[in-house]
Amino acid sequence: MANNTADHPSGNSVAEGNHDGDFGCTVMDLRELMELRSGEAVTKIQNTYGDVQGICRRLKTSPVEGLSGNPVDLEKRHTAFGKNFIPPKKAKTFLQLVWEALQDVTLIILEIAAIISLGLSFYHPPGGDSDLCGQASGGAEDEGEAQAGWIEGAAILFSVIIVVLVTAFNDWSKEKQFRGLQSRIEQEQKFTVIRKGQVIQIPVAEIVVGDIAQIKYGDLLPADGIMIQGNDLKIDESSLTGESDQVRKSLEKDPMLLSGTHVMEGSGRMVVTAVGLNSQTGIIFTLLGAGGDDEEKKVKKGERKKQGAPENRNKAKTQDGIALEIQPLKSEEGVESEEKEEKEDKPVKKVNVTKKEKSVLQGKLTRLAVQIGKAGLIMSALTVIILILYFVIDTFGVQQRPWLKECTPIYIQYFVKFFIIGVTVLVVAVPEGLPLAVTISLAYSVKKMMKDNNLVRHLDACETMGNATAICSDKTGTLTMNRMTVVQAYIGDTHYRTVPEPEVLNPQTLELMVNCISINSAYTTKILPPEREGGLPRHVGNKTECALLGLVLELKRDYQPVRDEIPEEKLYKVYTFNSSRKSMSTVLKNTDGSGYRMYSKGASEIILRKCSRILDASGQPRAFKPKDRDEMVRKVIEPMACDGLRTICIAMREFAGEGEPDWDNEAEILSELTCLAVVGIEDPVRPEVPEAISKCQRAGITVRMVTGDNINTARAIATKCGILHPNEDFLCLEGKQFNQQIRNDKGEVEQERLDKVWPKLRVLARSSPTDKHTLVKGIIDSTVGETRQVVAVTGDGTNDGPALKKADVGFAMGIAGTDVAKEASDIILTDDNFTSIVKAVMWGRNVYDSISKFLQFQLTVNVVAVIVAFTGACITQDSPLKAVQMLWVNLIMDTLASLALATEPPTESLLLRKPYGRNKPLISRTMMKNILGHAVYQLVIIFTLLFAGEKFFDIDSGRNTPLHSPPSEHYTIVFNVFVMMQLFNEINARKIHGERNVFEGIHRNLIFCSVVLGTFALQIIIVQFGGKPFSCTALTIDQWLWCVFIGVGELLWGQLITAIPTHRLKFLKEAGHGITKEEIPVEDLNEGTDEIDHAEMELRRGQILWFRGLNRIQTQMDVVYTFQTGQTAVPGALRRQPSVVSQHNDIKVVNAFRSSLYEGIEKPESRSFIHNFMSHPEFMPLSEAEEARVSVPTIQESGQEVEDFLRGSGGASSSS
Repeated sequence: MANNTADHPSGNSVAEGNHDGDFGCTVMDLRELMELRSGEAVTKIQNTYGDVQGICRRLKTSPVEGLSGNPVDLEKRHTAFGKNFIPPKKAKTFLQLVWEALQDVTLIILEIAAIISLGLSFYHPPGGDSDLCGQASGGAEDEGEAQAGWIEGAAILFSVIIVVLVTAFNDWSKEKQFRGLQSRIEQEQKFTVIRKGQVIQIPVAEIVVGDIAQIKYGDLLPADGIMIQGNDLKIDESSLTGESDQVRKSLEKDPMLLSGTHVMEGSGRMVVTAVGLNSQTGIIFTLLGAGGDDEEKKVKKGERKKQGAPENRNKAKTQDGIALEIQPLKSEEGVESEEKEEKEDKPVKKVNVTKKEKSVLQGKLTRLAVQIGKAGLIMSALTVIILILYFVIDTFGVQQRPWLKECTPIYIQYFVKFFIIGVTVLVVAVPEGLPLAVTISLAYSVKKMMKDNNLVRHLDACETMGNATAICSDKTGTLTMNRMTVVQAYIGDTHYRTVPEPEVLNPQTLELMVNCISINSAYTTKILPPEREGGLPRHVGNKTECALLGLVLELKRDYQPVRDEIPEEKLYKVYTFNSSRKSMSTVLKNTDGSGYRMYSKGASEIILRKCSRILDASGQPRAFKPKDRDEMVRKVIEPMACDGLRTICIAMREFAGEGEPDWDNEAEILSELTCLAVVGIEDPVRPEVPEAISKCQRAGITVRMVTGDNINTARAIATKCGILHPNEDFLCLEGKQFNQQIRNDKGEVEQERLDKVWPKLRVLARSSPTDKHTLVKGIIDSTVGETRQVVAVTGDGTNDGPALKKADVGFAMGIAGTDVAKEASDIILTDDNFTSIVKAVMWGRNVYDSISKFLQFQLTVNVVAVIVAFTGACITQDSPLKAVQMLWVNLIMDTLASLALATEPPTESLLLRKPYGRNKPLISRTMMKNILGHAVYQLVIIFTLLFAGEKFFDIDSGRNTPLHSPPSEHYTIVFNVFVMMQLFNEINARKIHGERNVFEGIHRNLIFCSVVLGTFALQIIIVQFGGKPFSCTALTIDQWLWCVFIGVGELLWGQLITAIPTHRLKFLKEAGHGITKEEIPVEDLNEGTDEIDHAEMELRRGQILWFRGLNRIQTQMDVVYTFQTGQTAVPGALRRQPSVVSQHNDIKVVNAFRSSLYEGIEKPESRSFIHNFMSHPEFMPLSEAEEARVSVPTIQESGQEVEDFLRGSGGASSSS
């Protein structure tokens, strides 16, 4: 099947374009090959290509040297095989966002009111001027004034437009920021390939078919490939197959490596055979309809499209325009906009799977907004009712006027005016600025946190961090510098306190050590010369291995010639390092073929247990008994560990020539070793860490160290960092002791036992990833203490995933972290430094405080505006603050104040108080005191001006003016004073903990200063030139000075309020509590059967939904077919008819998919197509009860019935 495509007529190729002529195989050949698994794939490779080398030859690449990297060649490969990215969902246009902002209920009511008002103002009824209509026609004698009736309606519409544009612009910039963040995460995503014989790292998007990629433990594969060489390679393919067992890869049995799967153990090289939309991830993306418009297309095409060959679907997909790299980091992008709606509009039904709840702040804000909204609604309804009743009783009761037909429009105009006043009260009462303040505050913080080396992947993590009460940190690289050097060694019965000179050592021992270290380490680990003169050498790869290679260089030897002599292909077997082995071993076949030699290295206490001999000073092995080992631990290892050193033992074993050992029996192979040396590796504590940890402790955050190191090393480092202090009774446990204390006789973890351990635990040494997860889960689930703990965790290894996911905030290491850890995290520390976590705490608390500041300001305005509008309307029949003025107040309060108060930079003083905790209300007693105190001042002033202002300023009274009368100076002064008081109160709102100096640090916040000054300038323009639309008339300079003077009074009054001790005011209530468990309705706790559709129904009504349900089942079936591994699979067949057995597999996969989709819905930020099931290796299949509810055809139905079932549901749905 050699497709030497010279004989292809042009345009005949199956793939996009016809550029396959240059290569010996087409996109479709490779895609068909990659759809096969294990034995089938091996057979197909042998029959069609000969072997993997044959594929490399056809793809014109060298398994050793890689591609040349020539741009022309790379471009050819792009054209022939596609690029390595997947088109994202299209971003919403600005107009769509405007349309969404218009859906706000209060705005719709205002629009309707404004339109009615406009309509009525243009309608002049005949005889409407007659005296009979009473005072209603009072002011309308002046023609010009009557004409001006339309202004109010138009002004309301205009302000609605401004509010909508501001909201839409905010959403748009938020989305843009998200996309920027996403692309930044993508650009940082690099992968190791070989080009021109050099090992280099390139961005994932630049990988092409034919590249030779190096893969190692912890990688998330960015493309499909076939293994060329591998050591003990195990892959977690659960993201594609739903099978949680790790798959062992080998050239003989299963060389197929698929994109989106995780390397759990081992290392190797692969030739890339499919990228982007042609890779297995890409195919699923296509099936799931990665592009937004696909849904509608599917609706139209219905069944027909499903029978089409996959590549046609694919073509439809590639024309989607913009592109998104296959980024292993969760694409928030994909379902970005949907998430947003879900977060802001509808509380999605919770799924009963343990997962992070809605963020603490969101919960509190939602409840508060609802409470305020209800109060506002009641007040506005009351206002309207009282105004109408007053008018009706006054006109028809007191004045005894008949209802004349020609007067009806005038009366209606009055009613509309009352309605508008009512709506305005509602608009002012509801703090629409809240979501805006939260968004601005979070977006601003996220942007600034980038500078502090925190790359925030999930917005709410930023604010959750402010509530953190515990941090479980790794040691290596986070608390220490991760620049390891060997400083002590025990070689040939001598303990050297510094690295010995090579002359002192026995040459034979030295030779063995150099070989052991050079060969038994990842060949990707290297020490490169420093980048600049006088700098330190660069360590590439595993840092512990770098330390050992550094030892080789210090002993004046070189590791590279040894590696050149024994390249990776010659390694007979490699047992790579993993968290359960805690060691690494490499087996070589002896050159004379007489047997094998194995080199090992690992944690000293683990390897020494397996040693039965040790080399003495003359380089000869002597017996090494358990008592010798205990003595060595006491005299060598413990003293090293107490100096904070990590001890590594290097050993070897010879296998004589009596037949081949059973390599799978690891316990047997890793025994009878000969110890060559024990070295002590120092990893110095980062100089800034002790200070950062003491800041955390002052801030009420407990720092715990969780490490794989030995307990003495861990204790020494913890003391240096300040996690442990002398004479304190805190616990340091090893993983084994920890498990003994928390598990019962059956080996199950008991929460009561854990609750006795964790409050005092400070160091957990020799811990496995499971221990870390158990500890985090135990602390989070614990009910000890008043509030639930909020736990942050750092992790870098593949197996830290579960703990990072479980934690409230997961920090992954940007430098040392594996893709899997980054995948599971909420924040990535780009410098791997503990101090960045402290910065994150500061920013988190700052977000919380910013929102409280905004609330304190906003609620004062709300209370005052609502009471003034309400009482004013009831007493004087007309709100002193007109609709347009209210909207202006709303705009300055909401939008501008949220900008000003939400962008306050954090200060160190934030770290001097304890965390707020989950149930602490948003509005504390102090804030409530400030809100009510300032409201009293403002109300007294305004009512004084309202009822006695005309005497004070010697002007005409503005009360009881007829409809359409010109604006009065009196009411203009009331409006102006109101705004001035708000402006000065905004400065008061900068402090929420009762501080006296409200100006502190004001010069550092330019946004705040410019907002206050800008608002002041705009207010002058509105009052002096606003005229009729703003119901204002120009004021004199004296009047202005009085207004400003009354405003400044706010600052003085603020000082007075601060002087009142809060603890005396017992009657003040707090507001904005978090939700307690008891308050969650029962039905939300029960797992519904169709959460996904719940969430979507909330979002998108209409017919598409029916097709969604159908598509979901079809998609699952399709994916199942794509990944079918049943015996009936015919190689290359586009659609395979399932047998009963394979169909059983299908349903397993469907269940796996369902469970992964469930997981996706629980967490708003993880609702992203493929990567939500790519990032959950640990999902569980459904329980039987749940399976019974799933309407997937049962196992007994034949393949034909499945098709009929799909068609039937298709028909049913389309007919509905």
